[in-house]
Formats: sequence, C-alpha cells, structure tokens
Amino acid sequence: MEAISFFKNLADETRLKILLHIHQEHELCVCELTQALDLSQPKISRHIAQLRREKLLVDRREGKWVFYSLSKYLPTWQQHTLELCFESNSELLVESSSRLNQMGNRPQRQQQCCN
Repeated sequence: MEAISFFKNLADETRLKILLHIHQEHELCVCELTQALDLSQPKISRHIAQLRREKLLVDRREGKWVFYSLSKYLPTWQQHTLELCFESNSELLVESSSRLNQMGNRPQRQQQCCN
C-alpha cells in the first residue's frame, strides 16, 4: 500500500505542488504556501496534515512558526520520483513560484505573513 498511498498524494494537484515547492525551497511554513498557492490556510493545513500522516513531510518548530520539509526517511524511490516530478514539471510551479518570490526572502516573508 505504500506505493499506492504515495501516488495518490501526488495525484492531488495541491499536494503535488506543496511537495514540489518544499522540495525546491527545502522548507516552508503554511503562510508561505498559502501565499504561493493562493489558497486558504485551512485548505493548506488540511493537505499538510495528510502529507504528514503519510510521513512525506516533517515539521520543525521555531517559536510560533512551524516549518515543513520532506522527510529524510523517504525511501530512495520516492525521493527520485519527487526529483523527477520537479525536474519534468517546472511549468506547474511558475505562477506559484512567482507569488512566493514576491514575498522576498525568509525574514521578509515572516514579517509579511507569519505574525
């Protein structure tokens, strides 16, 4: 079932974009993903919860912020699959990457949306 669950998560556009953005940025918080994907905080949080249940994402707390990254325990085949998806589907992230980049770097992002 591990492969089936993994690919079901990739089949959802929002979860795929979350994983690819986190792959690209190494870690992101909910407010950064909300801005990038132009979706509500509850919707992003719901998808992140699903990805955490499936052990694809882990969190790191820093004060009141929670940052999400890809689990370092992903099997090699899952890591390679995400890398291939990222390399082969850059057009999926053009618009959302632009919105994320408009926020500036991490300290500026925190001032804009994480307070």
